[in-house]
Formats: sequence, structure tokens, C-alpha cells
Amino acid sequence: MIELEQAEADRLLALAKRRKETTIYRLPPHRGKISVPLEDLTGREGFLLDISQGGISLERRTYQTRARQTAILARLDFGSPHRNPDGEEIGVPHLHTYREGYGDKWAYPVPADRYPNIGNLWLTLFDFLVFCNVVEPPDIAQELSF
Repeated sequence: MIELEQAEADRLLALAKRRKETTIYRLPPHRGKISVPLEDLTGREGFLLDISQGGISLERRTYQTRARQTAILARLDFGSPHRNPDGEEIGVPHLHTYREGYGDKWAYPVPADRYPNIGNLWLTLFDFLVFCNVVEPPDIAQELSF
């Protein structure tokens, strides 16, 4: 994993991002993952949006944005609680944001003001894209199981 200074991670998360391709993506099946390329508006910085679904449960899902291939800037997890390095357990869903020296090891309760549709995985995906400042989202086909 790439180590970033906190100011750089914050800058990368705040950069306006757009889809890099006009491809229409299908959501992954259970135990599947897709990685969608994004870029900043100048085309100089690349990002990846990862959407994964674990196991049989449709509610076990992760949305994640990475910079420089491996630096996780933000991740929204559904499925199981998370234990932070200090031992505190954070419930489901929870949000990880990059923290210098720890990467994505710290999670926080999901802020209700930024995620008003947390019970709807499809709408929450777009709330996550707004959180990550994706101003031109990729084309993702909504599946019936979503």
C-alpha cells in the first residue's frame, strides 16, 4: 500500500473526478468485484472505484475509491462490524477514510447527513460517489437484486 501524507490524501479525495470510459458496467455477482477507472478533470490523476459483493448476502457490499492504484481514500462497508486499532467496534454500515500512518484501518459511523438513503444500496452508491466528489459518474446498470 502507498503511504500518503494526510494533506495529499485529503486533496486526492476532494479532487473532482469523472468517468474515464463510456463503458456500461454491470454490478458484480456474489463474491464478485468490478473496478471502474476514474480520473480527475485534467486527466492527470487516475482513480479506481471498486464495487464488490461478498458471499450470498446481497447486503454484504463494499464501495471503495482508490488513488495511485493501491491507496484507499474512502471505503463504505456493509456486512459486518469493524474493530479499530484502539479496540473500538464500529457497527454496520461504516465508513473508512484514509488516515496517515494507518491507511484504511480506522472506521467511523456513517454520517446520516451525507448518506440519507443508507437503507437503499443503489442510492447509497451515488451518495458515496458524491462523498468522493465524482462529478461525472460511470454508467452502472442497476440490477434487480440491488
